[in-house]
Formats: sequence, C-alpha cells, structure tokens
Amino acid sequence: MLPVTPAYAVPEDQLDERFVRASGPGGQNVNKVATAVELRFDVAAASLPDEAKARLAALAGKRMSADGIILVDSREHRTQARNREAARARLAALIRQALRRPRARKATRPTSASRAQRLDEKGQRARVKAQRGRVRADEA
Repeated sequence: MLPVTPAYAVPEDQLDERFVRASGPGGQNVNKVATAVELRFDVAAASLPDEAKARLAALAGKRMSADGIILVDSREHRTQARNREAARARLAALIRQALRRPRARKATRPTSASRAQRLDEKGQRARVKAQRGRVRADEA
C-alpha cells in the first residue's frame, strides 16, 4: 500500500511498475541495469471520489494518457530502489493534492481608500507620460 492520506491509500494492485534503462549518472552501470522507473496508475479504476478524479486529471496534465492512465517517471537516482521511492512519492503528492478540495473564493470589493490610491497613482503616471512628448523649438 502506498500511503497518501489517512483516509486513502493506493492499493498495490492499482500500480503498475516498469523498469527501463536510464541515461544520466551511473557510468557504465546505466548501460547494463534498468534503474529508471515508470509508474502507471489507472485513475478510472482507482477508488477515489469522482471530484478528486477530475482534479487529478487536471493536475496530471500531459502525464495522463487518453485512456486515463497517469505515467510517473523517475530516473534521477542511481539505484532502482531510490527511483521507485521517488516515483511513488511523486504520485502520492499528486493524489494528495487532488484529494484536497479547493477553498471557495469569496467575492470582495476594493476599499474606497485603495480605489482613491489607484486613481492618484494613475493620474501621476499620466502626468509623467504627458511630459514625454517631442520638444518643439518654440517651447525650448
């Protein structure tokens, strides 16, 4: 089980791991050993609330395929175990973020003081810009 929140943990049977050869640090070892991890997570089959699935799809962006599978890739470490941990941590963070319901925005109005300040600054900027015209011979 991949712990995400106290209310939800990703079951192992919903995760599909594939190990591939990686480029980067590791010297000759990277040519011989499959250390990079491709972690696949099927959102449709997941036991997440529907609204969390929709948020997860939006958060995943291009990491999500057309058939609803999120692909998390990790190849920054030299060992397979550390790449596996990194990929799982990244997926857990993504799911944790999707489970968090966004706070509703309250409509607010600017105060009269802030409105007055904005208009003063706008007038001052206009006066500065008005001074920038060409200098005519009769004015100089």
